[in-house]
Amino acid sequence: MTRFVALLFIAFAPIVTLAASAADKAFENLAQEYLDDLGNFSPVGATLVGDHRTDHRLDQVDAAAREHERELYQQYRKALAGIDRNKLSRANQVDAKLLQKQIESGLWSLDTLQEWAWNPLVYTNTAGSAIYGLVARDFAPLGERLKNVTARLEQLPRFLQQARESIQIPRVPKVHAETAVAQNQGLSSIIDLMVVPEMEAADRAALEAAIETARDALALHQNWLEEKLVPGAAGDFRVGPALFDRKLAFALDSPLGRKEVQARAEAEYQAVRNEMYNIAREVYAEDHPYTSFPDQPDEAFKQVIIRAALEKAYQQLPPADGIVEVAREMLQQASDFVVEKNLVEMPDDPVEIIVMPEFQRGVSVAYLDPPGPLDKGQSAFYAVAPLPEDWTEEQVNSFLREYNMYSIQDLTLHEGVPGHYLQLALSNRYPSTLRSVFWSGPFVEGWAVYAERVMIDAGYLDNDPLMRLINLKWYLRAVTNAIIDAAIHVDGMTEQQAMKLMIEGGFQEEREAAGKWVRAQLTSAQLSTYFVGYQEHIEMRKAVEKAWGKDFTLRKYHDLALSFGSPPVKYVRALILDEPIPE
Repeated sequence: MTRFVALLFIAFAPIVTLAASAADKAFENLAQEYLDDLGNFSPVGATLVGDHRTDHRLDQVDAAAREHERELYQQYRKALAGIDRNKLSRANQVDAKLLQKQIESGLWSLDTLQEWAWNPLVYTNTAGSAIYGLVARDFAPLGERLKNVTARLEQLPRFLQQARESIQIPRVPKVHAETAVAQNQGLSSIIDLMVVPEMEAADRAALEAAIETARDALALHQNWLEEKLVPGAAGDFRVGPALFDRKLAFALDSPLGRKEVQARAEAEYQAVRNEMYNIAREVYAEDHPYTSFPDQPDEAFKQVIIRAALEKAYQQLPPADGIVEVAREMLQQASDFVVEKNLVEMPDDPVEIIVMPEFQRGVSVAYLDPPGPLDKGQSAFYAVAPLPEDWTEEQVNSFLREYNMYSIQDLTLHEGVPGHYLQLALSNRYPSTLRSVFWSGPFVEGWAVYAERVMIDAGYLDNDPLMRLINLKWYLRAVTNAIIDAAIHVDGMTEQQAMKLMIEGGFQEEREAAGKWVRAQLTSAQLSTYFVGYQEHIEMRKAVEKAWGKDFTLRKYHDLALSFGSPPVKYVRALILDEPIPE
């Protein structure tokens, strides 16, 4: 999983017509205007992109601010409609489509989805990122950043008051309210762990006063969350078919709709389980060489053999308090392998493995947080969540079995190299900040799933069958993610049905499945991006292999595929194969 929010590229061919140049220039100006307006849409969002002109401001989130945001979107939609897309360069045709989608998605989110009214996590995430985004990376002198921290902390009471006035308590789903309770408590940890230790570099009196103000505001908000929001939350977390289908269309920007995704995922579900059985049978036969396997085993037999083979992988567990260090060692190992096999260019951008900030916990086990595209030279953070202190021994063991040493290898391939860290470091070299801001979830998440398979196919860990088996289990997770995403929000899948599919069908441990059930409720349409993106990356590679023939190499293909930024896969495919830019 990745979190990140994107200089404009205008490619002029020597023979471009004057009309096309005029259109490109008009679009260039409009795109730059939009980027310059990021701080007016969201000062915190601008900080995360690397535009630090509004670092001293905290977002306005009341009705007047929403109306202002709506007016901005409408102005840009009208201006974009006045540009002849047919006269744009191919690169700008792609960027224009991305800008249009962002505008339409923004307006739809404001007026139809309306998460501002029922999702309190919108506000806890913004408040946490407002401070974390200023102190986590040294893009400016510490004293300057702390001055802006002070300003934002002073504005926190106003921000949280606006949030409370915006939230319509009966519409809030219980799971969102309960998660907000935990995340709001985590906001104090940012102050305690990241701001207070740097006090000497700030105007101490002003910062101390701002911290006291912020603590009071957080305590007031915490009381409201616990005493008002949680008891009154009565909304349905299931968004329903109309909202889900539209949100999915924006999230995927793909020819595939909900029914096509479901059909593909269900077919792939069975195919992957069969592939897992074939590997598991070999693993099992090594330990039990006299076993006779039926020619046509039923599903119950396959289940037993796969579980028995997985148990061998589960014997290699990381220390409960040492997962971050293990991941750090594995990241170096994966990087060395990519270089040795010449699979793709290895960037030298800095990357750090960190403990996940508390305000971000509760949704995923790990994520890659790259620097904003304007924050050149800053570190990417591969964040790993620690085990909750209140877990029982049984729950800890369940988690460690799921995140055994093989699984942490796969996780590191996904989040680090050659997954998110490598892909984003290379893709963000493309000189269009617009593409970095409007990154495609399926491209980014799909690449990370694809990257796992590339490493396994290249013989990572000496072709260890247990590594391949765990990798298939992780891919099966992407498949079941896509199944439960729509099934929960559209078809009414229950918790018991979802848990059974993940645990029995997908071989996930109880802690992983329980966490995914919560995540599925909180993030409709996001869980489908992994599977859809992987499918699109595989299909694009096959098409390019066919077109290039004997000239195809993995290094050449991967470097080119990552050279166009992170737009939807369909656009990269069209650019590589010189096809018309798709709708």
